[in-house]
Amino acid sequence: MPVATKKLRSNRAWIERHINDPFVKRSRAEGYRARSVYKLIELDEKEHLLKPGSTVVDLGSAPGSWTQVVRERLAGPDGSVRGRIIAMDILPMDPIDDVYFLQGDFREQEVADKLAEILNGDKVDVVLSDMAPNLSGIAAADAARSLLLNELALEFCLEHLAPNGVFVTKAFQGSGYSQYVESLKRVFKKVAAKKPEASRDTSAEVYLVSRGLKAPK
Repeated sequence: MPVATKKLRSNRAWIERHINDPFVKRSRAEGYRARSVYKLIELDEKEHLLKPGSTVVDLGSAPGSWTQVVRERLAGPDGSVRGRIIAMDILPMDPIDDVYFLQGDFREQEVADKLAEILNGDKVDVVLSDMAPNLSGIAAADAARSLLLNELALEFCLEHLAPNGVFVTKAFQGSGYSQYVESLKRVFKKVAAKKPEASRDTSAEVYLVSRGLKAPK
């Protein structure tokens, strides 16, 4: 079978699955920007990640569905945000009320300086990372790109996370996964792998919830 035909059938199957996905339908009905929102909602309900008064950074935030949930969870009785929400992505993102959005690579000095200005010397209570690379279909290459993003998010935490903070990151089980988990265990007191219901059974993704930075030796 020609490659183009295979690709066309694969794309058609993905579109049909996406259209019929109950989480896609629910996200549209409830005004969320992506189905991935229900992964964070479940994680928060079970792990109690987001509390009013917290400073939360959402890495790789576009299109903004996770940021929408953070905004809801940090809202007080009058609807105003109690705490600070900073969303960051190299892609553009439509505005969300009371959210600082920084477009750019958080490794770049200009973006880092702007973040430092917003934080004003404070540490971050929760770092969320739903970042994923553009997939090539080559398993080894995709795993390497994903692992790099995981490592960058961990470096961000080591610089900005509060001692009792929480780090949630998406990881893909495969080459380098167990080594990354071990690197988390070296610097965090508790590390747990979670598979939310909205994460497709066919996906190798899991979410690693890490709590409490260990004191440096």
